[in-house]
Amino acid sequence: MAETSTVARPYAKAAFEYARDHQALTTWSEWLKVLGQVVAHSELEKVLSSPKLTDARKVELLIEVADAELDDAARRFLETLASQDRLLALPSIAAQFEALRADHEQRVDVTVVSAYTLEDKQQKKLASALKKRLNREISITTQVDPALLGGVILRAGDTVIDGSVRGRLNRLRESLYA
Repeated sequence: MAETSTVARPYAKAAFEYARDHQALTTWSEWLKVLGQVVAHSELEKVLSSPKLTDARKVELLIEVADAELDDAARRFLETLASQDRLLALPSIAAQFEALRADHEQRVDVTVVSAYTLEDKQQKKLASALKKRLNREISITTQVDPALLGGVILRAGDTVIDGSVRGRLNRLRESLYA
C-alpha cells in the first residue's frame, strides 16, 4: 500500500485550492485539524476500517464524533475520501493542508528547543532575526530540553539549525576524529 503522505497529497492540494479560492482557509484548516485528530484515535480507526459500514455511515459517524459543523463542500470532500477508502489519511491531509497554507501565507512555524525557558524578549528577538533571514512571518513554539546544556535548536519545516552546546561539541568531536 502507498505511503499515507503520498496518498494524502492530491486530496490536501484539492482541499487547499478549494478553500483558497473560496476564502475559507481558516475554516477548512480548523475542521481538517479536528477531523484528523479524531481519525487518529485507534478506536475510531477500527470503526472506519470496518467493511460492514457504508461510506455514508462512516462519514456521519466521523462528523458526529468530531462534533463538526461542515458545509456542503466539506461534506462532499469527506464523502469522496470515504468512497476512495481514504478517511484514515485525514491526519496526513490536515498536515499537508497546513503546510500549503503556511507557504501561501508566507508563514513559517518554527520550533525552538532550548535548555531553559526563553523570555518573551528573547523570543521576539529570535523571531525578528528569522523573519529577516527567511523573509516570512514567523510563528514560534518553544520547548525546553535540559539535556542541551545551552544554546538552541531551531526546526522550521525540513530545516534544522543546531546551535546547542551539545551539537557544537559533537561537531568538534567529529572534526577531531576526521
